Amino acid sequence: MSKTVKNHNKSSAVVKTLIYIFLSILAVIYILPLLWVIFVSVKDDKTLFVSPWSMPEKLMIENYTFAWTAGKLGVATLNSAIVCCVTLVLCLLIGSMAAFAIGRLRWKFSNVMMTYFLTGMMIPVHCILIPLFTRFAKMGLTNSLLGLILPYLTLSLPLTIFIMTGFFKGLPNELFESACIDGCSIYKIFTHIAFPLSKTGLFVTGLMSFVANWNELLLAMVFISDDTKKTLPVSLSKFVGPYNTNYSQMFAAIVIAIIPTIVVYCCFSNSIVDGLTQGAVKG
Repeated sequence: MSKTVKNHNKSSAVVKTLIYIFLSILAVIYILPLLWVIFVSVKDDKTLFVSPWSMPEKLMIENYTFAWTAGKLGVATLNSAIVCCVTLVLCLLIGSMAAFAIGRLRWKFSNVMMTYFLTGMMIPVHCILIPLFTRFAKMGLTNSLLGLILPYLTLSLPLTIFIMTGFFKGLPNELFESACIDGCSIYKIFTHIAFPLSKTGLFVTGLMSFVANWNELLLAMVFISDDTKKTLPVSLSKFVGPYNTNYSQMFAAIVIAIIPTIVVYCCFSNSIVDGLTQGAVKG
């Protein structure tokens, strides 16, 4: 019996070691391209083409200064922050209310509404781009931040409702029954019980929505033509010219653009993993 236990412990230790080795190799594969982009961003183009994999001999910090001023990344970052934050707040509010109605309330068409929202995840944005642009042009919503917030919100809602429905279904029924006995209305049950208990799901859906909208390029490039209203991904496209491209300055702009998403993921990575796991199990 003791030999069996020892063999089991040895085999489990070997498996854990192999898993750690695999995860370490995977981490290196993902981190190396990011480090290379950072190193390239502080080189000049001549050094980049001569020795692209070497460490920079001189730190070209002026690449970041040029990218920030010439590329107008300050205004673009502010526009992206406004669009993403407004979309995030509306998406979490509307999506959580719809998910609560589908996951916890008993009504005839709840499954039909869930199917209706999920169809939004199956429609590519390219299919609705032309009719959406013509409709927004007639309404005067092109070349405005509101014209980006509305489609971003519409495209973010299906996934938010899908994930949040799983969280709301996983909440104990006894909480809602006791709240009803105490005389709570459906609105108080949502605001005082369901919504606070679904913070993990809100973290997950909020981060996924924020990162997706922060990196979105197609809609922002089609709907926005004014330089003062362009978002960060559109401003990055300015660094690629038809005849000449300054790669070092372009990589510096890329580093500036990805810093917010890296910071967000580093701060809330555990919440993302826990939230996706809980939503998958409870749903």
